[in-house]
Amino acid sequence: MSELITLAPPRPRHPQWIRVRAPFGENYTHLKGLVRGLKLHTVCEEAMCPNIGECWGAGTATVMILGDTCTRACRFCAVKTGNPRGIVDAQEPMRVADAIAELQLNYVVITSVDRDDLPDGGAEIFAETVRAIKTKSPRTKVEVLTPDFRGNREQIARVAMAQPDVFGQNVETVRRLTHIVRDRRAGYDQSLNVLRMVKEIDPTRKTKSSILVGFGETPDEVIETLRDLRAANVDLLAIGQYLQPTHLKRHFPLVEYVTPEQFARYKEAGLQLGFRYVASGPLVRSSYKAWEAALVLSDA
Repeated sequence: MSELITLAPPRPRHPQWIRVRAPFGENYTHLKGLVRGLKLHTVCEEAMCPNIGECWGAGTATVMILGDTCTRACRFCAVKTGNPRGIVDAQEPMRVADAIAELQLNYVVITSVDRDDLPDGGAEIFAETVRAIKTKSPRTKVEVLTPDFRGNREQIARVAMAQPDVFGQNVETVRRLTHIVRDRRAGYDQSLNVLRMVKEIDPTRKTKSSILVGFGETPDEVIETLRDLRAANVDLLAIGQYLQPTHLKRHFPLVEYVTPEQFARYKEAGLQLGFRYVASGPLVRSSYKAWEAALVLSDA
């Protein structure tokens, strides 16, 4: 009697529109060499961003501070998880500022892993980094993409009062899927509350959020998420395709590839709801072409 073999369901095949060209070009090579030499962590590399060639080729990058080990384990993310044991590099803000000055960037995104092991979640290092960059490179626009700081208003205010040009906090997915896609310490309403608090603390501060699609959400759920973000007075929005980092069990399985036409519909819906800028497409990530949004705001 032959043994019964159960086959796993086939994974969706990459459609043509999801393919990425290998990174190349003089600017990309130059920036890659500088990043290596300055020993910077970039989310471009750590999170395996599909746009690294385009962004680095344009001379921009997203720098990851507070180490490369996250205390949370969101199922969509490629960054490694673990316990950093409270280790912080007190010299990092000035070292990052020096690196940004050497890289001669016009726009930089500063992000980090979650640091639930720290009493302030890393808020002071964030604030010091923003201030140091603005001191060393006054013309550089600074966007932060922060952890949620567990909704702690004092920690959020500490970063907001350093006056980054854009304050980002990603809601990541629709409400229904949050508890199975994100770490249990994260939350849909918690992310919305962070964005609300930033506006309460400083109404002039521009806010930004991002969601990934392809987890099995419905278009109606995406539109509801956009409405919730606008209700929190979020200015800028990014919508991109979820790409499963590995086929390990800890990473959420890819359910579907969303078509470019659907991304276009999401963009139109976002603009109609009142977002000042919407980046929506299969390869869009939260920091994708961040400088374009800044130009839109500066021209407003």
